[in-house]
Amino acid sequence: MPSDARFCHKCGKPQFDEPAMETVPVVDAPAPPAAVPLEISFHNMLAVRTGFLAALIASMVTQLPLPMYVSFLWLLTGLMGSGFLAVFLYARRSGEHVSVRGGARMGWITGIFCFVIGTVMFTIGVLLVSSKGGLAQFFREMISARAGGDPNVQQVLDMLSTPTGVGALILLTLVAQFVLFTLLPMLGGALGAKVLQKD
Repeated sequence: MPSDARFCHKCGKPQFDEPAMETVPVVDAPAPPAAVPLEISFHNMLAVRTGFLAALIASMVTQLPLPMYVSFLWLLTGLMGSGFLAVFLYARRSGEHVSVRGGARMGWITGIFCFVIGTVMFTIGVLLVSSKGGLAQFFREMISARAGGDPNVQQVLDMLSTPTGVGALILLTLVAQFVLFTLLPMLGGALGAKVLQKD
């Protein structure tokens, strides 16, 4: 019989014991990690689209022809409402709960779009007024009508007699508009997130 034969060629008896086979333990595949919600920022395209839509709706709504004081209150309400609307739409579209911080961020994104739209409309208005007789004269008439004879207003009117003064007034207007158009939607977004959390 050959030395490496495993079985006897006559009786079939095994010539040596088989080595025990090692059993490999079956390891369950790890569960896939839970989906991490996207951070609300300008890198989140859903947040950007939602913020732009809410800003567009707010910009159209706040342009309704109303008396001056009612119009200003309506503008403040519309800006806060834009942040609230953005959070509501984002929560509906993403299916995620928005934290108060996330709501403030969503409102900030919406406010940036509100500011851009408002700046475009302001620029168009400035160009139209400039073509009809002068920007400085327009600002003088507007400030005189609202001041009602206040002596401190004379300094502002004197400032408007120079191009530098008109430029400074436009810059101050844009800075005030930026603060107003971003702060109020942030507050509305945080409020919207708080209300939606309770629901």
